[in-house]
Amino acid sequence: MATQFTSVNVIARPSAVTQKIVEEAPSPVVDSALRARIGADALRGITSIGYVNAGTLEFLMDEAGTYYFIEMNTRIQVEHPVTEQITGIDLVRWQLRIAAGERLTLNQNDVRIRGHAVECRINAEDPERDFLPAAGEVEFYLPPGGPGIRVDSHLYSGYNPPGAYDSLLGKIIAWGDTRDDALNRMRRALNECIITGIKTTIPFQLALIDDPAFRAGAISTAAVPEMLKRWKAERALAAANHQ
Repeated sequence: MATQFTSVNVIARPSAVTQKIVEEAPSPVVDSALRARIGADALRGITSIGYVNAGTLEFLMDEAGTYYFIEMNTRIQVEHPVTEQITGIDLVRWQLRIAAGERLTLNQNDVRIRGHAVECRINAEDPERDFLPAAGEVEFYLPPGGPGIRVDSHLYSGYNPPGAYDSLLGKIIAWGDTRDDALNRMRRALNECIITGIKTTIPFQLALIDDPAFRAGAISTAAVPEMLKRWKAERALAAANHQ
C-alpha cells in the first residue's frame, strides 16, 4: 500500500500452492522474522519504481527458506479478505482513498496480526473432471454463517454463471484465534453452504482442509495434483463399494 508520500507493507503473504482454491494468512511456513524480510523487500520493490496505490508482490519459497519474486499485481487480490480479517484494515477502502489523492495515514506499527484466516474460492468447476468449468443454472443457494464466517458473493438462486468470465461464485472466509480454529470453522461453513444445480469445488475443498499434509503446512507446488489424484481414487472406491 503506497502513496507518493509513504509506503506500508500490510502483510507479507507468499503465494500459496493452493492459490485459487484455498488461501490463508499468515502463511503457516513463514515466521515473523522471515515475514519482516519479505515485507521489507516488497517495500523496496515498490518504492524503487515509484508505485502508488494497492499492489501485491508474489513470491515462491523453497525448502531452504529462500524466496523468489514471481510477479507484481497492481491491484487488490481476490484473496484480500484474509489479510483484512487478521489485520482489521479495509484494503478496498484504502485503495479508493489513495486513488482519490489522500495521504496514507497508516504506519507499519498500525499493522498487527491477530489470529488466522482461511479463504475458499467457491468456483463453478467440477473437481472430478480436473476442475472443468461447470455450466448451468444455480437452482438454490444458501450461504453459511455463524461466528468468524464472512461470505463475499454475488450469487443468488436462478443465477447462470457466464461462460466468458471467471467461474468464481463466491468466497467463504473463516477467521479463528488459531489456524486449526479457522480451518475447523471453514469445514463447518463449507458443509453448511448449499449450491444446487451445478458442480462446485466444495467437495474437494472439504477434503483438502482435512488433508494431513495441508494441516501440517507441509505442501509444495505438487500438492494439489497429488491431493486431487488421491481424492478421486477414494471417491471412486467409495462408489464401487456402494454398488
